[in-house]
Amino acid sequence: MKELSSIAQIGNPILRSKALPVARSSDPTILQLIDSLIDTAIANQGVGIAAPQISQPYRLFIIASHPSERYPYAPTMPPTAIINPQILNHGEEVVKDWEGCLSVPNVRGLVPRYRQIKVEYTTKEGEIKQEILTDFIARIFQHELDHLDGILFTDRVTDPADLYSEAQYRQIISASDLS
Repeated sequence: MKELSSIAQIGNPILRSKALPVARSSDPTILQLIDSLIDTAIANQGVGIAAPQISQPYRLFIIASHPSERYPYAPTMPPTAIINPQILNHGEEVVKDWEGCLSVPNVRGLVPRYRQIKVEYTTKEGEIKQEILTDFIARIFQHELDHLDGILFTDRVTDPADLYSEAQYRQIISASDLS
């Protein structure tokens, strides 16, 4: 069985620090970190996780979107390592939607994010990629990129009334599934 990394919780200073660029994606330490991030995200049913969340100060995150109890309509994609990411540009449309975080347990919020973004990042294989991301995948990318800059989703909530407990969130989601 793989050893899972513990997840840094809100209050841990690493979650408020700016992460360092990855010099070489082929570095064995980085490849091991990618595997650890993937295993930790899957074990915790996360759709994404950033290196600072497991106390590693690197500009690296995983997107691992899949439908779950928390995100029943999430698209399925294989866990993907995103190294030294940046947003090159974005559309004008901003959408407020649900977010949570493995580092901020039992809290959900309605967070405004760009619906469409053009991004650039390095793959695990060292290839530089540019992509246009939309909707839920764009939201995950923006959420995880924030982690690399010391920003939590709760910082992005524009109205305190848009913060909910996990229990309240589940009630709201259940009610919307019935309608």
